[in-house]
Amino acid sequence: MNAVYEFLLHGVTHASWWQIVLYTLVTTHLTIIAVTLFLHRSQAHRGVDLHPAVAHVLRFWLWLGTGMVTKEWVAIHRKHHARCEREGDPHSPMVFGINRVLWRGAELYRQEAINQETMAKFGHGTPDDWIERNLYSRRTVLGISIMLVINLTLFGVIGLTVWAVQMAWIPFWAAGVVNGIGHYFGYRNFGSPDTSTNVFPIGIIIGGEELHNNHHAHASSARFSSKWYEFDIGWMYLRILSSLKLAKVRRVAPRPTMVEHKPAVDLQTLQAVITHRYEIMGRYGDMLKKACHDEIARLKAASAEPSQWRLLRKAKRMLNRTGGEAVVAAAHGNEVDEILSQHGRLSTLVQMRNELARIWESSSASSEKLMQDLQDWCARAQQSGNERLAEFAMRLRQYAA
Repeated sequence: MNAVYEFLLHGVTHASWWQIVLYTLVTTHLTIIAVTLFLHRSQAHRGVDLHPAVAHVLRFWLWLGTGMVTKEWVAIHRKHHARCEREGDPHSPMVFGINRVLWRGAELYRQEAINQETMAKFGHGTPDDWIERNLYSRRTVLGISIMLVINLTLFGVIGLTVWAVQMAWIPFWAAGVVNGIGHYFGYRNFGSPDTSTNVFPIGIIIGGEELHNNHHAHASSARFSSKWYEFDIGWMYLRILSSLKLAKVRRVAPRPTMVEHKPAVDLQTLQAVITHRYEIMGRYGDMLKKACHDEIARLKAASAEPSQWRLLRKAKRMLNRTGGEAVVAAAHGNEVDEILSQHGRLSTLVQMRNELARIWESSSASSEKLMQDLQDWCARAQQSGNERLAEFAMRLRQYAA
């Protein structure tokens, strides 16, 4: 009887509290790595090819640790990119609200998973072998039940708590934090046409998924880090696997090449500007924020009413969160127009940004026409009397293919 009691209380390991915590952290981290390497970077975006043995180990672990079906996850994520911030986006806080996505993101996932049109349109190319059809996709409850039995056997009744943490890890961090906060709070390196943000520059807890804006700017890139101070632990694992011939990186985000003292905009400049348009718009966004900061400082120095510069501070946050004219108009159009109408320098900057974006959005125009438009834009920027805008145009000419 005592032996049974001991087993129920402590399991077979009689582990201490810190050993149980360590086990929980290691297993949840393995789940995160399986999601970011296998489901996200390999299956959804084809940025990396994993060795079949590695891919199957990660797929098996996801069956045990989450019960998620590869085709469902991939299809929902691809639809998110295809319909980002618009009607049909499965989990956008711009559509559903931040609270619902943050705290009930898993519910939105389950609702979309039963949409057969989504599965058929976006779920192509995912595993469809015998074990997927007969076990991983069909017996999802069996996998997580086996994990529960393992935890109870190892640690006794506390294993139930460990299992609950394991089951909640992905719904909270991936479905909630990445899909919610990753489109609401944070910083932006790239002016992608959505509200994606980098939640934190050190991507360890969510396997590098913290760098969400970087990912949206270059969705097929196997590397999520962009700046020197950013760390993507998922990319570190891929480099290790690549050195062991267990992974092959197919695509990474291109780095811009700059040519100093370039006399004029040419076709190579145009090609480079189109390729690096999100990086360019990210820099433009930084310029807009600095201009807002200068205008706020000017109003404070002139003892303006606090309500005036508080509106500008609000505009600064809006312009930081949004990456394109369409998103601005949908989310904050009237407010932004009202604020900018009172500040001519900011209004000019926003108008010039929208005109620059239209250059690479003009799909029907010839290369020569687009190059002429870019030349005209740079000339007007340099003659605008705005020192920052003129410097931006000078830098724009230095981009090379």
